[in-house]
Amino acid sequence: MPSASEAASSVCGGWRKLAALLLALAAVGLPVNDVGSYALLLLATVVIFSGAVRASAGAWAAAIAIVAVAVAGQFLLAPPRIEEGHNVFLPGGPGALERGLPAEVYRHMAEEFDAVYPPAARCRPGSVGCWQDGGFPDSAFAFSADGILHKTPLSRSVTALDFSDPVWLGLGFVNEVRYNWTADTDVQRAQRDRRFWMGWRRWHLAMPWFEMVRLPAAYVGGELCWRGELMWESAGEHFARWPGDGCRTIEPADAGRRIFGIAIKPDTLAMRLTPPWSVRLPELAVGALAVVAVLAMLGVLVRLRTRHVILPAILIVLALLVIAIDDASFLGGVRPYDGGDDGLFYDGVGRIILQKLLAGDIWGALEGGEKVFYYGGPGLRYFRALEHIVFGESYLGYLSLILLLPFLVHGLFRRFLPNRWALALILLFVAVPVGALFGTSFVDYAKWAARGFADPAAYILFIAALLPLLGAVRDGPRDDFAPAFFGALLFALATIMKPLVAPAVAVMLGGAGLAALYHRQWRRLAGLCVGFLPVFTMALHNYVFGGVFVLFSSNVGTAAHTPMQASAYIEAARELLSADVGGAHIRQAFLQLANWLAGPSQLFVMVPLHMGAIAILLYVVGGRRGFDPWLRLIALAALVQHIPALFYAPSPRYYFLAWLLTALVCVAWVKDVGLPLLRSRYPVMSARIVSHPWSLRLASGLSRLQKISA
Repeated sequence: MPSASEAASSVCGGWRKLAALLLALAAVGLPVNDVGSYALLLLATVVIFSGAVRASAGAWAAAIAIVAVAVAGQFLLAPPRIEEGHNVFLPGGPGALERGLPAEVYRHMAEEFDAVYPPAARCRPGSVGCWQDGGFPDSAFAFSADGILHKTPLSRSVTALDFSDPVWLGLGFVNEVRYNWTADTDVQRAQRDRRFWMGWRRWHLAMPWFEMVRLPAAYVGGELCWRGELMWESAGEHFARWPGDGCRTIEPADAGRRIFGIAIKPDTLAMRLTPPWSVRLPELAVGALAVVAVLAMLGVLVRLRTRHVILPAILIVLALLVIAIDDASFLGGVRPYDGGDDGLFYDGVGRIILQKLLAGDIWGALEGGEKVFYYGGPGLRYFRALEHIVFGESYLGYLSLILLLPFLVHGLFRRFLPNRWALALILLFVAVPVGALFGTSFVDYAKWAARGFADPAAYILFIAALLPLLGAVRDGPRDDFAPAFFGALLFALATIMKPLVAPAVAVMLGGAGLAALYHRQWRRLAGLCVGFLPVFTMALHNYVFGGVFVLFSSNVGTAAHTPMQASAYIEAARELLSADVGGAHIRQAFLQLANWLAGPSQLFVMVPLHMGAIAILLYVVGGRRGFDPWLRLIALAALVQHIPALFYAPSPRYYFLAWLLTALVCVAWVKDVGLPLLRSRYPVMSARIVSHPWSLRLASGLSRLQKISA
């Protein structure tokens, strides 16, 4: 067991790592909203958390000086910024577009809108999901989180303009709540390419929109190329049309004039601005300064053995490949979420929270779009607001959580399994989608996170909470305040993110608290109590803003979310006792149980396997005493987390956590009980499996990976 001084040193080392990461973020600059900046920050994160950060005051002074010089150099060399505005184009409503856009431009776009979407073919006002009943733009140019630091009367100011696909342009307005259209009629939100090899071009923006830029004088001599239709301002505020594909050199008379790109019809607009060398060289210098500053800062602050980054690099590369195959827009683009989906609601409300915060309306921001939380867990909307501050118009904050998942799962596996087992399982978890049959595959979490749902974030926070709560060794956690506090805090955040995890949280925290009482670990008990207090902010919000006491959210227990009520099981039992085996409630109960045991894959062929897994949970909870007590507590948490499946809607995403904990317990059972039993009953077959060339190669490969990454 580590000494008190070693534990204190570990805590200080953690804070030093966080401080080093903040220095890297300062060198990269906010917002981190492009692939290059994020890749540099990701590299810095891997190096910092794989190595040891020096405590020397001289090293820190040098690192701070390096970053300060780089930031000053970036400020002095920064090229003039391009003012950019964009928005959805919907004629009608309060008329904000008609008032804010040049009359000639608005008239042409309205005529083109009528040509693409004839009035006779439009959805009827009052019909479900029709765009004409949704919101309309309230200003000529939409709000953009990229414009927080660099103010402009348009949407944002940028240093580059180059897009062929609007999904990669960072058009945050596409996911505003007011555009929550669900009708599959004339004006739609998006089109999805369902072919599995089209991950890079999975989404196509179908909303009519426009792009406007105003070029500074420094771009004279550069070249603007486009595909589609432009309206270029000329003398007297007239606009000349430039249809089709073309390129044009920026002339002195173009400085400060407006250029509109029109995309009423989907997939028709692309623009690329090539600046003159007088602008391009400072751009390159600014990027080079960020790279040099981060690398120099890491060289000064971090002691690192190259082999320590091998396993993190493997896991990150595999995770990124899985994400790119499923939906590459998660890697820095802004995909239009499906109308009616949780993702659109959370991001749309998050954008409202951010705008209220920037306007100084703190009370309105805390309200979070609802006086009483109804729409699932409230946490993700606030996370989205913070994410847009750091990562601008992208979802790279959620991506960071998803990339953290393999490391957390690996840490959890290592707590109960040998290192080679943990390595094999984490590689299977990330790279091989066979785990999707059991709800324990990385692709499940990545897919639902890319859709903007809160479930993966809640499960990641729950798994992260387990690591400090359980302790790193079999003897269990020490009597320390900090690990208990952060473990309980992460449990609280997981519950705020998705209250569905509350049953497992209650079991884990209750068990940890009772263990702390039994061992008289008062500091640990205090940490658990204090760390979990934020969970009550949900009830406090509902009481302060809505005047009612609702612990989590008001959708709990509604028929839409709990199709199988307890009363239905009582009626099913009555039908069974009266020999009415074909009764409606018996059929409903059978279907609910079958959906639960089919698991996240929703394949009924998996029912026998999942029944065996549930039996193993019961065995570990109530069986022999040889199991780690914390593993038995996890088995109990998994059982309790399965209970909502008896009543709640059978959506696969609700039960990933329950089946992941189940898989962990089952593998531990296989190691401690299953394999010894197999070897005792079938010694010859067991020996053949162990001596098979494939088994030997696998064991050798895992041993080498374990050795070089230790």
